[in-house]
Amino acid sequence: MKKIFTKWLPAMTLLLATGCNSYDGESLNMYENYAANYSGEGQETKPSGDKFDDFTDNPFIQVATQPTSTFSVDADGASYAIMRRYVSNGYTVSPSSVRIEEFLNYFTFDYPSPTNGQAIAINSEVNVCPWNQDHYLVRLGLKGKELTENEVPQANFVFLIDVSGSMNGSDRLDLLKSGLKELLFRLNPNDRISIVTYSGTVQKLLESTPVKESSVIQDAIDKLYASGCTAGGEALKMAYEEALANYNPAYNNRVIMGTDGDFNVGVTNTEALVEMVESYAVKGIYMTCLGFGMGNFNDGMMEKISNSGNGNYYYIDCEDEMMKVFVHERERFVSVANDTKCQITFDSTLIKSYRLIGYENRVMNNDDFDNDKKDAGEIGAGQTITALYEIEPTEGFRNTVNNNQSFATFDVRYKKVLGDKSIPLSTNLTVKDINNTATANFHFAAGVAAYGMVLRSSPHKGTSTIDLAKELVGKSLSFDPHGYRAELLKLMDRAVIKE
Repeated sequence: MKKIFTKWLPAMTLLLATGCNSYDGESLNMYENYAANYSGEGQETKPSGDKFDDFTDNPFIQVATQPTSTFSVDADGASYAIMRRYVSNGYTVSPSSVRIEEFLNYFTFDYPSPTNGQAIAINSEVNVCPWNQDHYLVRLGLKGKELTENEVPQANFVFLIDVSGSMNGSDRLDLLKSGLKELLFRLNPNDRISIVTYSGTVQKLLESTPVKESSVIQDAIDKLYASGCTAGGEALKMAYEEALANYNPAYNNRVIMGTDGDFNVGVTNTEALVEMVESYAVKGIYMTCLGFGMGNFNDGMMEKISNSGNGNYYYIDCEDEMMKVFVHERERFVSVANDTKCQITFDSTLIKSYRLIGYENRVMNNDDFDNDKKDAGEIGAGQTITALYEIEPTEGFRNTVNNNQSFATFDVRYKKVLGDKSIPLSTNLTVKDINNTATANFHFAAGVAAYGMVLRSSPHKGTSTIDLAKELVGKSLSFDPHGYRAELLKLMDRAVIKE
């Protein structure tokens, strides 16, 4: 009897904390999942209430039949932080939670800055593929323009905060509140902040207020407490309307949503939410999603909403991540390159097949590349984007070493302002570009990809192992802002790999 009570006590406590009077099936399933997977004897079992959209790794494609590959950039880093939370708590990382492009783009790479008035710069590198010596690995890189303090546009931020009962805790609402207060010290006095909260009801807790009235904003933050159900759909609409009411085309107009899980009251269908977000994105209001907690976390919904809302998606697992998002990299809330698309075209006489590593849900039709009406991803100020292609060379390729012949063309299109005509950039990849000595950027990107493929049990991982990933990352520590790469090495030692 004691064992049964102990098993259900955390779920009972969570149920009481919500103060939810509307016990719909979705809410009850959350508590049942929590209790069914709770164990006081270790944390080997992952929280089954977390929801991740499964996907299949990109395949190798024959150049002879499809020489061109197109994808939208993805500037998110949530997948990496989710992995860190799972590993730190002794859980096996769910393969469906591992999006390798988000592992790569969580980190800053040592890429050259844009010149000649461009908002982004592109670069590339080719070397032997570490997990398949018969193949080569192509690293494609982009970097957004860095902004001076005078260049940062005024902010019109609406914080949409989940204060339902399940947000109670030091790793959820308390963590979000501390991050908001830290952000106040970093914003400009004339930046404006609104706060909309949602649980069983929706409330505009704070009208749009200039940051110079920080005491008013801090008082509102201090009033945040968790109770009730999760009526997020209606709150999302209110937050967008608040952003629209204070909209200025010269501002950084953005809704920033912080939540730990599903919307279970009101508009709950993900597709309906996506449609709502898209309707405001075209009006110039961006979306940023901040995810918290485990056990009831809907990763798939948050990724879809942020992608559709011209925004970005972070998972906040600790104070250090709050500092990364709100302090060290807060300029990334400013998009300098909009609707950014990448396209690479291979020469079939030199390349037999290729595979885009990651970006599975960002692949685009090739015809969409030149279509300025097609939505794509945004790049923040100073942000770097990395993509990898594993390529299989032909015999002709091997016979043209040290030749200036191009084996691929890397093209990029982006807009400085939403609605403008896109700007093209291009560079050629030549056989001569292959050097015996890979850069730290190459080693790190390859190591991160190898680690991700091992976690996913990818059929394309080749000879990838944790040891190989560690070796590659270890060669890249000469550039390590804030020590994030060194932290990755420690996480690799603790990772529990699904057999």
